[in-house]
Amino acid sequence: MKIVTFNINGIRAALKKGFADWLKATNADIVCLQEVKATTEDFDKKIFIDLGYKLFWHSAVKKGYSGVAILSKLTPENCCIGCGIEKYDNEGRVIRLDFKTFSVLNVYIPSGSASEERHCFKMQYLDDFICHVNEVKKSCPSLVICGDFNICHKPIDIHNPKSNAKSSGFLPEERNWLSSFFDNGFIDTFRYFNQQPHHYTWWSYRANARNKNLGWRIDYQVVSNNMKERLKRAVILPEAKYSDHCPVLLEID
Repeated sequence: MKIVTFNINGIRAALKKGFADWLKATNADIVCLQEVKATTEDFDKKIFIDLGYKLFWHSAVKKGYSGVAILSKLTPENCCIGCGIEKYDNEGRVIRLDFKTFSVLNVYIPSGSASEERHCFKMQYLDDFICHVNEVKKSCPSLVICGDFNICHKPIDIHNPKSNAKSSGFLPEERNWLSSFFDNGFIDTFRYFNQQPHHYTWWSYRANARNKNLGWRIDYQVVSNNMKERLKRAVILPEAKYSDHCPVLLEID
């Protein structure tokens, strides 16, 4: 089974760049999208339906902002939209599908780079998200969490850790949170298979950063420890250029 996560940075813009053709060729079973920046009324849903996908959508209240979605060729037993906290759900940040033997939770964690206020919002979100995940695990113990975490975990995950030591997304408190999250019973699937440097999922539009591979690894596919034996492969797909992020692919039994 193939599961993809991808911060698409606007579904309408990505479709104009040929995203649907890439999706058809990739033939993933489940696709988690972040920053869709649209409702299902804002584009032609038939594009995805014709590829065999069912659409599950959680848009932000604010038009053209945030939003997460899951495209699935499998029919879930349950769909849960949001996390039950209004200030987060208004920004369209969490959606979950439950299948027979596992669940997929798609999350778009806030960026804290805009202001001190948004940094505080992000840190509160992180604390509340762990509580949400712990609650979900009670009924959904086999959990795949996909999404843009807006955090680089370790120096290996960012192109210049020294100069970015005080940058939002690589702050000590953010990295410590991510360590505690993994210690809470989860596996960073990409690092489970690959311990090499220079693998990133996001690049600034400035200074020709992508062509120089001056990036950050902030997009993750995380699984609960009890799914370890089901892991087959996890790879970053930097050649897919439909966003300032790139997709990440996980294969499981």
